[in-house]
Amino acid sequence: MRTSLSLLAGAAALLASAALPSAASAADISFIYCGDAINPVHDKAFKEWNEKNPDSKVAPELVGWEQCQDKATTLAAAGNPVGLAYVGSRTLKQFAQNDLIVPIPMTDEEKKSYQPHIVDTVTFDDQQWGVPIAFSTKALFWNKELFEKAGLDPEKPPKTWAEEIAFAKQIKEKTGIAGYGLPAKTFDNTMHQFLHYVYTNDGKVTDADGNVTLDSPQILAALQAVKDITPYSEEGPTAYEQNEVRAIFLDGKAGMIQNSTGAISRLEGTKLKWGVANLPLGPDAKGPGTLLITDSLAVFKGTGMEDKAIEFAKFITEPKRQEEYELQGNDGLVPLRPSATVDEFVAKHPAWKPFVEGIQYGGPEPLFTDYKGFQDAMIAMVQSVVTGKASPEDALKKAAADVEQYK
Repeated sequence: MRTSLSLLAGAAALLASAALPSAASAADISFIYCGDAINPVHDKAFKEWNEKNPDSKVAPELVGWEQCQDKATTLAAAGNPVGLAYVGSRTLKQFAQNDLIVPIPMTDEEKKSYQPHIVDTVTFDDQQWGVPIAFSTKALFWNKELFEKAGLDPEKPPKTWAEEIAFAKQIKEKTGIAGYGLPAKTFDNTMHQFLHYVYTNDGKVTDADGNVTLDSPQILAALQAVKDITPYSEEGPTAYEQNEVRAIFLDGKAGMIQNSTGAISRLEGTKLKWGVANLPLGPDAKGPGTLLITDSLAVFKGTGMEDKAIEFAKFITEPKRQEEYELQGNDGLVPLRPSATVDEFVAKHPAWKPFVEGIQYGGPEPLFTDYKGFQDAMIAMVQSVVTGKASPEDALKKAAADVEQYK
C-alpha cells in the first residue's frame, strides 16, 4: 500500500514530539468530533445510542476544527486509531489508500436517498468511504443599494458570467466600491470558489476513471472569467479568504459575493438591502450549478469495532435527525437529502432556494490521493492569474501538469 507523504508528515511530527493517547480509550467506540461544542441534535443522538448499545457506547472527544483531522490521522498512523472521526470528504481517498479507514457499504436505497451527486463525494473505485454528515453549496448574494447607485436594476441579479463581470465593472466605475468580492488568499476556499466557476460551466477536473481533465475549454473559460472580474473586485484579492470577503460585503463594501447559507443568518436583521440568487452561468452551462462540498464520518481500521462504528455513523445521520441538524439554519449547511420537510422549509425561507437548485448540475470536490498537493496547485493557478503573473492559458496548462502527480 503506497503511503502518501503529505498525509502523514504532520502525524510523524506530532509522534516525534509526544505520544498521543487515543480519544476516550475507555469507550468501545471513540469519536473525534470537530467543533467548539457538540451540537444539541448530536448530543441527543449520543445519549440515545448509548442507552440502546451499552456494550458499544460512543464517546465523542471535542477537538477544534483546525486540529481534529490531524489528530485522527496521527492516532491512526501510530496504530492507535479512533473508532471514527469527522473529516473533510476530500481526504477520504488519501486515508483509504494509506489503509487507515474501511469502506462503508451503501445500499442502492441509501444512495438514492441523497441529493444528486452527494454519494460521488465519498466514492472512488466503486466503493463508499464515508457517511456524509454536512453539506454546503454556494449562491450569489448582491447588494441592492449598490446596484441602484450604479444604475442597475436592484431586483435583477446577473444570470451569466458576462453580466456578472459587466455589473461588477459598472458598480466599481459608478460608485468606487468593489463590484465583486474575490477570495484569492492561500486558503482552501480560494480553490473552492474557483470550482464554483468550473461547475457553472459544465467543467470537470477528473473524469469517471479518475483521469485529470483540468485542461479543458470549460475550465479555461472559468479561469478567464476570474481574470476578467479581478479589476472590479476588492483591492489585493490575494489578501482575502472567503469569510473575510463576506465581512467586506456585510460592511457594504462589495456589490456581489459567492457564499453559503451561513451568510443569510448574518444578513438578516442588518440594514443592508440584499438578495440571493443562483450562481451566474458560463457559456457551456446546462443549468444551475455549484461545487458540492461534504464532510463525512470516516471509520478507522484496527479498532475491532468497525461494524458498530459504521452502524453508528448511519444512525447519527439518519434522515430525520440529519434534517433537524441541517435546518437549524446557522451553520451554512444545505440538506443532504430531499424531502417534504425540506420543501416546506425552503418554501418558508425562499432565500434557501438557490442553494438547493444549484445541486442539479453541481459537481463534487475531486478526490485526490494527495489532496493538499492538488489544492495548493489550484490555489497557485488562481493566484498567478489574479496577480497577472500568468495568462489563464499558461496557468491552466501548468496546473494540469502539476496535479497529475497527486492523483
